[in-house]
Amino acid sequence: MAQWTSAVGSTQLARLLSSQQARPAGAGTRRPPAYRALADGIRLLVLEGRVPVAARLPAERELAVALAVSRTTVAAAYEALRTEGFLESRRGAGSWTAVPAGNPLPARGLEPLPPEALGSMIDLGCAALPAPEPWLTRSVQGALEELPPYAHTHGDYPAGLPALRAMLAERYTARGIPTMPEQIMVTTGAMGAIDAICHLFAGRGERIAVESPSYANILQLMREAGARLVPVAMAEGLGGWDMDRWRQVLRDAAPRLAYVVADFHNPTGALADDDQRRRLVDAARHAGTVLVVDETMSELRLDEDLEMPRPVCGFDPAGSTVITVGSASKAFWAGMRIGWVRAAPDVIRSLVAARAYADLGTPVLEQLALNWLLSTGGWQQAVDVRRDQARDNRDALVAAVRRELPGWDFDVPRGGLTLWVRTGGLSGSRLAEVGERVGVRVPSGPRFGVDGAFEGYVRLPFTVGGAVADEAAARLAAAARLVESGTGGTPEAEGTHAFVA
Repeated sequence: MAQWTSAVGSTQLARLLSSQQARPAGAGTRRPPAYRALADGIRLLVLEGRVPVAARLPAERELAVALAVSRTTVAAAYEALRTEGFLESRRGAGSWTAVPAGNPLPARGLEPLPPEALGSMIDLGCAALPAPEPWLTRSVQGALEELPPYAHTHGDYPAGLPALRAMLAERYTARGIPTMPEQIMVTTGAMGAIDAICHLFAGRGERIAVESPSYANILQLMREAGARLVPVAMAEGLGGWDMDRWRQVLRDAAPRLAYVVADFHNPTGALADDDQRRRLVDAARHAGTVLVVDETMSELRLDEDLEMPRPVCGFDPAGSTVITVGSASKAFWAGMRIGWVRAAPDVIRSLVAARAYADLGTPVLEQLALNWLLSTGGWQQAVDVRRDQARDNRDALVAAVRRELPGWDFDVPRGGLTLWVRTGGLSGSRLAEVGERVGVRVPSGPRFGVDGAFEGYVRLPFTVGGAVADEAAARLAAAARLVESGTGGTPEAEGTHAFVA
C-alpha cells in the first residue's frame, strides 16, 4: 500500500521550485550540479512546509519534462533525497516526501509554563493574554447571583445551559446566519469541541485534512486520537488558502474531516476571503468531507478599517457540510474554558449523546459567567479592550523584531494573536532550545507542521508589549547569534544550526 496522503503534480512542483528566491553565491563559489540544486530545492520546500510530508512526487519523466531538464538529472536528485531521508519510494507506488528517520524535531503540542515557574523568562510560548478586568470579576459575581436556581438541580447539562445556548444562537443570527438553540452545544473549550467532533466523525485511522502549518495543540489532539493527518500547504504570506490544492487533496485523499482556521489563522494570521470560503465549502461538499471551522480568533480584528468576510457556515445554508467551533479563550481569557459547536440539530444530538462517555458537561458557573458577559454588553467592552491591547503588542513586537533581527521575514497580520516568522535560514528548533537558555521561550515551526516541516520558522504571539517586547527581541537576537555561530549547544549538536544549503 502506498504511504502517501496527497500528491504534487509536475507543473505545480515546477512552479514552486521557480518561486524560490535564488541565494547568491559568494565569490569563488562554484554553482552546484543541476541534480544537487534540484534536490536542495525540493528539500527546502519540504522543510518549509510548501510541499507536505508524505506527498507523492511526480514521476521522473514527468518532472523532467516540466523542468526542461534530463531525466538523469531528476533521477539523481531523487536518489540524493532518498539517501538524505527526504524521499521514500516503493516499486509500483512511486516516491513520496519524508523527513529523516529519527529526526528529533519537536512536533507535539504547546504546554504552557506554570506562572510560578516563569521567573525571569519571557514566555512567548502561548498565544494568550491576561484576563481583562474588571469584566472577569464582574462576570463571576454576576454568575454567583444567577447560580441558586441551578444549584437545586443535578447540575449536568450535556448540551449546555439553555440560556447560554439561546444567547449563542442569537449571536449567529445577528451575524446573518439564522441559528436555533438546538444547533448549539456548549463544550469545555474549543479543544473539547474538536475532540468530540473527531471522536464522532473520524475513528482511528481515518484521514483528516489540515492546513500546513496549523495549530499545534489541535494537531496533537488528532494524532492522539489515531487520525492520519493529510497536510494541505498554505500559500505564501497572508494569501492563505490555495483552493486548487485543497480541491485536489479533498478529491484524492477523501478525508472524513477537514480542519481550518479561516479567521486570523493560527499561526500565520491569514484571513480567508469570501471567495476562498465559498470554494472551500464547495470542495468539501463535493468530496463528502465534513469541514470543521475554528472561529476562536474571529473577534480579534486589530485593524479597524478591515471588513470581515461572511462566516464560513454562511456558505452552507443546508448545514450539511460545515461544523463551526467557537471559544471564549482567545477573545476573552484562556482561563474561561467555554467553547461551543454550531452544527445541524442531528449532529448536535449525536455529540450530546456521546458526551455521556466523556465529560458529561461544562461547568455551570463558567457558563453563567459567559452568559452574563454576553447579555449585559460586558463581552463587547472586554473584547474592545483586548483588541487595543493586542494591537499595541503587535506593533511593538513587529518594530522590535525588525530592529533586532532585520534578516528575519514575516507579513504583519491584520488580526489574531500570532506572528509567523521565517528565521533567515536558522533552525527554529535550535532557536527555541537556545532561547530558553537566554531567557525567552518560543515555539519552533515544526510544532505547527506534520512530521517535521517548518524548521525555518518560529511563532511569536502578541502577548507582550513595550519594553518587554524590546527585551524579548533582544534575547531572540542573542539566541540567533549563538545558533548561527554554532556555540549555542552541546558538542553533538554542533553543525545543526542551519537547515539550508
